[in-house]
Amino acid sequence: MELNADFNARVVVHSEQLAWTPSPMAGVDRRMLDRIGDEVARATSIVRYAPGSHFSAHTHTGGEEFIVLDGVFQDEHGDFPEGTYVRNPPTTSHTPGSEPGCTIFVKLWQFDMDDRTQFRKTMADELGAPVNGVAKAELHRDPNETVTYSHLDPGATFSVDDKGGIELLIIGGSLTEGGETLSKGAWLRLPDGASLRSVAGEGGAKVWMKTGHLVHAKAPAT
Repeated sequence: MELNADFNARVVVHSEQLAWTPSPMAGVDRRMLDRIGDEVARATSIVRYAPGSHFSAHTHTGGEEFIVLDGVFQDEHGDFPEGTYVRNPPTTSHTPGSEPGCTIFVKLWQFDMDDRTQFRKTMADELGAPVNGVAKAELHRDPNETVTYSHLDPGATFSVDDKGGIELLIIGGSLTEGGETLSKGAWLRLPDGASLRSVAGEGGAKVWMKTGHLVHAKAPAT
């Protein structure tokens, strides 16, 4: 399966307008944003766990990172409430689920295969002092990518010129970019060489972003 697999194209997906589709596990549904592969895939998705649902135990052969968007994600390593950012690198494993239910934004098979750094962070706790209406947290950085989380005041300008591609998810509020309003749940991907020029809406915005990574994108090694 290939979905939004052209990394040289600008892509916008308003995820909250998509229907939920079932995963192989009962009670776990998803909205696919991009994908190369079938069940073993380089994939970016929104995944919803119904209360009491669980996924089978598995190893992250290609790594996994996720944000808890609502509810509480759980596995044998602990509880991960809304606002948590997690990186599970290649070779890690777990049995995920959620007794109260949750929704996560998750990326699979997008790690450096030599990465072994595993961590969790509460994104809001990492924010620095605002500069020109933008408070920013650097969540992760390596030679291939930079991951950040930002709080934008209403009307704040949000501009990024990083090389290697730009990808963002609107977690709250809204941005205007390219004449288009990106509201909660909107996912934007800009190719290598493109710059981001955006303005926060009247309610401000909460934005997760990754840059530099698209030039390294490839299908999973199965």
